Amino acid sequence: MSLISRLRDRRLTGAISRERAVAFGASAFPIQLMSQTFAAFVVFFYVDHLRVPAAWIGAAMVAHGILNALLNPLVGAVSDRARTRWGRRVPWIGLGVVPLLVSFALIWLPPELPAGALVAWFVVVVALYDIAFVAVVLNVSALFPELFRTTAERARGNTPRQLFGLLGMILGTALAPLLYGTIGWAGMAGVLIGVCAAFFAWSFRGMIERPATQTAQPEAVPLTWRQQLGYTFGNRAFVPYVLGSLLMQSALAVLIAALPFYVRYSLSEPDTSGTLLLASVFLAALVTLPLWSWFVRRTTPRSALLASVAVFTVSAAGYALVPGLIGAMCVGAVVGVGVSGILQLLEIALSQVIDEDAERTGLRREGVYFGVNGFVVRGSVIVQAVVFAVVLAVCGYDAAAGDAQAPGVDGGIRALVGIIPAALSALAWLCFLWFPLRTRDAVGILTPPEEMRTPVADTSE
Repeated sequence: MSLISRLRDRRLTGAISRERAVAFGASAFPIQLMSQTFAAFVVFFYVDHLRVPAAWIGAAMVAHGILNALLNPLVGAVSDRARTRWGRRVPWIGLGVVPLLVSFALIWLPPELPAGALVAWFVVVVALYDIAFVAVVLNVSALFPELFRTTAERARGNTPRQLFGLLGMILGTALAPLLYGTIGWAGMAGVLIGVCAAFFAWSFRGMIERPATQTAQPEAVPLTWRQQLGYTFGNRAFVPYVLGSLLMQSALAVLIAALPFYVRYSLSEPDTSGTLLLASVFLAALVTLPLWSWFVRRTTPRSALLASVAVFTVSAAGYALVPGLIGAMCVGAVVGVGVSGILQLLEIALSQVIDEDAERTGLRREGVYFGVNGFVVRGSVIVQAVVFAVVLAVCGYDAAAGDAQAPGVDGGIRALVGIIPAALSALAWLCFLWFPLRTRDAVGILTPPEEMRTPVADTSE
């Protein structure tokens, strides 16, 4: 049997091995490394380095956000319905990795063009990046509940994945400036692509699917697009989950975006101190990830998620109260404990929603659930933008004033970094309190609804 045949025909029938679980988790490193580098530096690169008008790039970024949001449920639905000899998810990942790496590199390697043409280049290349990114990332996410079937398996399997993801986030923020400052933007792109390609190659060791008999009951038939949405939003566990996820992502987005303002205008520290604040959050998250894995294996996803959101809510409010950098770093360490739990538990809880849906429909619809969730949580970008615009306008912030801001700016910034994230996460806590799945694991696959059953053909003649 050829190597290609062995790769194509491999299937997972029992528990996934530790080696494959770690390899699968390694995929989070390049995903977060590229995502964080793009989010943190692409506007700076095109506006400050290439001198493209900020309003033009801002409009292009809005288009990027809309396209990314729309692609998530579409790709998820198509992936769920796919039936190939290679499986449902792996072909998307295998075919998408190379275009993803190439399009990411092209973002940082534009030709010498006038500003208008550079915007066109940006729109086209980022659109290609979005398509490849969603195709790869959504299908990697959709594999997670399939590979890890119980809460205990998912807690153990998600720990290396989140550790790799956090490392990618840290390096995406810290490594990129070091690279483009020494070897230029093109050199940065080359180094990052090489590192990401190596990690993706390793991660394919863990990209394995279960037999088709374990992803759908024989009598279950595929759903139409209308049925997909109906069953998804009709799932009484999914609605509080996705609302809580949106609120939690919005809280994190507002807090992280407010930290540079907080450092400068509330703590009166140099901009470089923002690295120390982020380090306190990320390092605490790295250290405490295994603790949340241990905790959820002894409780339930709902209980552990409520605990992690509560830790975040109480600690985030502390940013509004502390007077100096050391106190803010202590607060950040506790915030990191909450962030660690949230990162660890959100996908475990969504996996439980998918299990419950499979009981009702007879189908494993990971793609649609992760896709619709991705579509909804993109709203956190809008929440962040609206909150910042309103608060900064009300408190009297003036970018041209430098450090000589109005007296109310300190209070507004402290609200942005502490009070508002705490309020948003408190609302998320109420949503997760409403989450109805209170057991550790799904009981099993139930009979699908009548309209989804296929009559069994009579073969007696």
